[in-house]
Amino acid sequence: MSWYRQIPKVELHIHLEGAIPHAALFELIQKYGGDPSVPDARALARRFKYKNFQQFIEAWSWKNGYLREYEDFSYVAEQVAYELAQQNIFYAEMFFSPSLFARRGLQIQELTQAIRFGLSRISEVEIALIADFVRNYGPAAEMKALKKLQEVRNLGVVGIGIGGSEHEFPPRPFKPLYEEARKMGFHTNAHAGEAAGAQSIWEAIRYLEVERIGHGTRAFEDKNLMGYLAKHKIPLEMCPGSNVRTGIVSNLSEHPIRDFFEKGLVVTVSTDDPKMFQTNLAEEYRQLEQICGFAKSEICRLILYAIESSWLPDERKRTMVAEFRKAPGWEEKQILPSSWLRIR
Repeated sequence: MSWYRQIPKVELHIHLEGAIPHAALFELIQKYGGDPSVPDARALARRFKYKNFQQFIEAWSWKNGYLREYEDFSYVAEQVAYELAQQNIFYAEMFFSPSLFARRGLQIQELTQAIRFGLSRISEVEIALIADFVRNYGPAAEMKALKKLQEVRNLGVVGIGIGGSEHEFPPRPFKPLYEEARKMGFHTNAHAGEAAGAQSIWEAIRYLEVERIGHGTRAFEDKNLMGYLAKHKIPLEMCPGSNVRTGIVSNLSEHPIRDFFEKGLVVTVSTDDPKMFQTNLAEEYRQLEQICGFAKSEICRLILYAIESSWLPDERKRTMVAEFRKAPGWEEKQILPSSWLRIR
């Protein structure tokens, strides 16, 4: 087992629908009549190649067409949880898309129950859920979805975010949605700085008052924003492999994550849609070391940032930090001052 797979990990930005193992997705494709473009599970790797972000969105929509019944969600949730456990991921906060599938006839409450049922079958990893609302549907429609979601908060739904077409639907109109979500007790984040620039991140901070930023890759376009993110310790859920494969950056060596890390931003690492990008969290860390120059001790620091940035209770964070530091292969002794972690 490689060091990257062996060390305990936490992931904060992963989409259930983009993490479905190819074999499981192929089973669903066969269940619903098959597709000539994917004669076997191996063909899915070819199907999930993109020249730009729009091609990725088209593949995302195509794949979601094979998630049609509640039992499909229970099935893929279990398969995804098993994959995370195999990577030694102890805890994850995972997006799911309730309003998207509600438009296809499923009830948000029953959908959430089905997902939780599948996740609960794998005890080796703990997974909290984040509702990924869709910008394209507008704030009024997503407010209705939020009220339905509130009924199933007790199923481990800890937060909300917005995805969709960031460059076409800026954050500001969703301010009332976020205010209502906070009143209900949900944590908040938003996809920003991926398909749109630094202004999108500013709006997510100023109007949505988010606790975390999903991606944040293009924050480098504004030095004042970089300073603000560092000063206020707003965590970034960075997904380097995803950004390369959707064309947000041309190659990993040009990704800004190393610069962000050195400038003192709170940087975490996730996979976004790992099975659509042929990656996993262990592979992300391996490439950060080999291509971006991260030392193993710095990778451990990224993992601790993820624990601190999670929405777990503080006492649970402290326990997890202590457990991780005792894990075989863990390295951090020479890089972390004793005061760096607020939850110590």
